[in-house]
Amino acid sequence: MRRVSLLCLGVGAVLTLTACGGSPDAPAAAESSTTTAAPTTTTPEAPAPTTTQAPVATTTETTTSAAGTSTLTDVQFQRNESYYFTSPDGGFRCGIVKLPSRTEAGCEGVTRPLPPKPDDCMVSWGNGIRVENVGRGGFMCSGGQVYTSGSGADPVLAPGVKLAKLGYTCETTARSVTCTNDGTGHGFTVAPDSNETF
Repeated sequence: MRRVSLLCLGVGAVLTLTACGGSPDAPAAAESSTTTAAPTTTTPEAPAPTTTQAPVATTTETTTSAAGTSTLTDVQFQRNESYYFTSPDGGFRCGIVKLPSRTEAGCEGVTRPLPPKPDDCMVSWGNGIRVENVGRGGFMCSGGQVYTSGSGADPVLAPGVKLAKLGYTCETTARSVTCTNDGTGHGFTVAPDSNETF
């Protein structure tokens, strides 16, 4: 009976030591699980640089696009001493043109309604509209294309971008073009189904 009590006392002491952390292997196991947990916490942070870089790329693209628009305006439209462009819908070929005796801004393309053809117009009527150094904007009587650089399709003048050259300013919307003589305030607006001279 005495042996059984001692045996129970010995087993109780071992259990007490183990429960209180007296076993030398217990802290190592705890440290091991803590060390394993640290990389798991660090691993989700790895995508953070990718998330940070995405807005930077978008900002750079926007800045480049805005800078490109203002920088290219002179270069991409210029042919010799004149400037040529196409409307965003492709329906009008336009230009700010320096001629020997004057400068003018105009567009060629189909528009409606047309005013009556004047008696002194012996060639095509109503295929273009323009504004010159003096006077209001008006329809053209011409025998061929006037507002083309001759180098194929001229670049599109994007909506909201102004082309201001030789004393004239032209700008577009998705379907119309407006050109104005900066000095006189006269000009025109032309679209496929409407037009105005002023």
